[in-house]
Order: sequence, then C-alpha cells, then structure tokens
Amino acid sequence: MSRRIKRMNPKPRSRDERDDSRPFKARSVKKAGPRPGSKSGAKPPRFAAERAERRPPKAELERVAPAKPVEALPTKVQTVTVTADENNMRVDRFLEARFPGLSFSHIQRVVRKGELRVDGKRVDSKDRLEEGQSVRIPPLKLDAPKAAPGSLSEAAQKTLAALKEMTIYEDDDVLVLNKPAGLAVQGGSGLTRHIDQMLEVMRDSKGQKPRLVHRIDRETSGCLLVAKTRFAASHLTGAFRSRSARKTYWALVPGLPKPKQGRISTFLAKEESEDDTIMRIAQHGDEGASHAVTYYAVVETAGNKLTWVSLKPVTGRTHQLRAHMAHIGHPIVGDPKYFNIENWQLPGGLQNRLHLLARRIVIPHPRGGVIDATAPLPQHMQQSWNLLGLDATRFDPIENAPEE
Repeated sequence: MSRRIKRMNPKPRSRDERDDSRPFKARSVKKAGPRPGSKSGAKPPRFAAERAERRPPKAELERVAPAKPVEALPTKVQTVTVTADENNMRVDRFLEARFPGLSFSHIQRVVRKGELRVDGKRVDSKDRLEEGQSVRIPPLKLDAPKAAPGSLSEAAQKTLAALKEMTIYEDDDVLVLNKPAGLAVQGGSGLTRHIDQMLEVMRDSKGQKPRLVHRIDRETSGCLLVAKTRFAASHLTGAFRSRSARKTYWALVPGLPKPKQGRISTFLAKEESEDDTIMRIAQHGDEGASHAVTYYAVVETAGNKLTWVSLKPVTGRTHQLRAHMAHIGHPIVGDPKYFNIENWQLPGGLQNRLHLLARRIVIPHPRGGVIDATAPLPQHMQQSWNLLGLDATRFDPIENAPEE
C-alpha cells in the first residue's frame, strides 16, 4: 500500500520542543473518576447520558426582544448612519441585518466594486463599522425568490433529506450536524457539493440561510454547529471567541504517547507549496505564526501498537490536532498530510482513512441552558474499534483536562 510521507520537522527536536507536551494531571480541576468495572464508586457519566440531561427544554428558553423592522431595498443611492446597536458590526453583517434576503455573492460584489463606501472610503466586507459613520449604499436587488418547501425540486428535496439524516440536535435557533468524512464544510477548488451549499435549501421565508459557526476538516467527521438565526449566530460565535465552547475529538494514533496525559503548546504557521498546504511548527515571532494549545489523554491501547486518544483543543487553528499529534511523534492514522512515520504498516483490516472524530461539543445556548451534542464513530472508525477490541463506552479522561 502506497503512502504519502511528509516530515513536519526534519530537524531533531530540541529539549524545549520536547517539553511542549507535558502532563496535565497536576493541574486538573477535578479528580479522575473510577474506570468502568472497578470495585469502588459508580461508573462516571457518559457523554450520551449527559447529552439528554443537559439539553435545555424549549419551554425554558428565554425569549429575545423582537427584531427591528426590515428596511426596504434601496432603488437608488442612499446614505445611512451607523447606529449604536450597529457599532463594531462587520460591513457584510450590517447589510444582511438591514436588508435580509440579500445573497452573499451580491453583498461581496457591491463591496468589492467599491459601490458601498464608509465615510467616502472603500472598505472590505470584514471591516468593522463605528457608531456615527456614514455608509453609502448603492441600489440593491434580491435574488429570485426561493421555492416554497412544498415545491422544492427533487434534487433540493434529496439535499434536505440528507441534512435531516445528519442532524443530531435541532431547535428553532441551532442545528448540530454529524458531518460525514469526505464532505467539505465550505467550497474550494473543484468542490461542487459542501455543507454551506447544502444549507441553501433551508432558507426561511425572509431569505435567510443557516450560518456556519465553526469548521472542521473535510476528512474529519462529527459535530458541526450551525446557527439557524442571526441572533444565534452572534451568540455562538461569541462563545467560540471567548473559549466558552468545549470540543472533544477522538483519534487513533500509532504507539503510546508518553506521558499518557499532556498539554501540547506550539506556534503554527501555514506552509504552502504548488500542490499542498500544511501547518508547520513555527517559532514565536515567525511570520503568520499563531499560538496553539491542545490537551490529550490516552483512553485505551491495543497492544501498545495503536492508541485511542481523546483531544481537547483550547485554540482553533487550522489542522491543529493533526499537526500537534505529528509533532509529538504520534500522527493520526490515515492522515495523508501529517503521517510522517517511515516504513509503518497499517494493520490488516483497518481502512487507510483519517481516524479523527469531532466527538462532542458543549456550548451555552443563545437563549439559556447548554447544548451538549455527541457524534457516533463513523463507519471506518467503528470498524477499527471492533477489530482492535476498543470499547467506545469507556470513560474519557480528557474530562479532567483544564479549560485553558
């Protein structure tokens, strides 16, 4: 079996780099619970049980104040003033809020062409507005109205059914999908089908489409959070920004990481070539370098040849978990970009696919309470767990890792 091999760090690791992975047991906030089958104490709560308990009933969710009246689309150039409520709002979000139903492409086009100006100057769609600024808005138009749900095309109905099949949690504001491995979250070169495009079939009567709140890699399966309303999108993105969202990933790696519980802290920078892009370990101050922190914990081993690890990313850098596990010498099985162990043979029966699952997400609900969603092992990982005799109901020690 052929395998692409890339080395993340061709130089021998220094003592400082080896210290990037260190135990987190001493800093744990709570004590590790007893393992299933032990004689003392009860079994620790499992994710599936907690999920049902923590999900807030709809009736208990507080109501948000009614939205401001929607403005009519301008048929000629007009100038408006940024209000206090719109202070620090992005330009594209400002247009979405003022004129619901505008397509993403139309917003990007009027900004890119300079037809929209702030205090007489060109801006970028991601620029932030300040209270009191004057915004020149050109004539706008809506795209052709979407068909009513009952009159969706056959292809759209299949897309909607596929999204419903992926759904593991849904209410009026939030959607959590179990994204399958191989399906991209957003579009890119050569991609015609991705989650963002599929969400077009869920536009509401005002033309608003559900918004992605975060992203996971194309080959990673598991929990993907989507906001169904602008109100939810604002609160959920704020939760990610303040790091009040907790994410847990499961992975299969070669060998046995030592120590069995640790913290990986490095800087990561993007490295691009003609046919590939990876994240490399960088130094503080390097151009484009961002600090990244990951906690890991060994859950169970299979003869010291393969190990099931649980991962908790504190930061959310591109390919962070994949690059960090390769950095400590235990790249994730099936990773075409970061698996850098020469002459390593995949055990018989295991599929050569990325063994990384976005297992669980816990995040405050925009209207009160907590969203706690768990994704099952994808088929190729379930097959590996069965062949290796790993117990997916085993207690996950990553629960003891700090939040920072």
